[in-house]
Amino acid sequence: MKALLIIDIQNDFVEGGSLAVPGGKAIIPLVNELQKDYSLVVATQDWHPLDHGSFAANHENQSQGDIIDLHGLQQVLWPIHCVQGTFGAQFVSSLDLTKVDKVFHKGTDYQIDSYSGFFDNGHRKDTGLGQYLKEKGVRAVDIVGLATDYCVKFSALDAVKLGFETTVIRDASRGVNLRAGDVEAAYEMMQSKGIIIM
Repeated sequence: MKALLIIDIQNDFVEGGSLAVPGGKAIIPLVNELQKDYSLVVATQDWHPLDHGSFAANHENQSQGDIIDLHGLQQVLWPIHCVQGTFGAQFVSSLDLTKVDKVFHKGTDYQIDSYSGFFDNGHRKDTGLGQYLKEKGVRAVDIVGLATDYCVKFSALDAVKLGFETTVIRDASRGVNLRAGDVEAAYEMMQSKGIIIM
């Protein structure tokens, strides 16, 4: 069976949000249409505590975009985003959630970020997504959402490592492109690991 993974289509990641991905809202009609083709649809949701270590505001003399060492891992500092229970953390209202079987929260530990829907950035904790998909008999995943060069990329890399045939649907994903070329580099890296770009 093939499942659709919808990554982080949340208010803070689209136009008007604190960490808006250019063109983020534009993918939603396609994501809604795609869901009809899958018997299993799963979504991930960035779900940070307010004191999260990835927020620039929680570090003295640091700015958004700076790279620091966070408990032994390289960490890009971001604006405050997707704080648990806030409007910014909610799914965008135009995203159809009626077919979503289960939502997996990530980034819940203030000490470590979680780009991937499967693990935190240090692979120290598991969200349970991989086990859930395997229990449902899933062998392949198609991935869509935000953002191509971070959460989509790392979710895809973990999916392929876990043995799922993995495809990223380019038209239904958008990237941050913090530095020019980041999105293209992400696609090249994913392809080099056996991920299909469609």
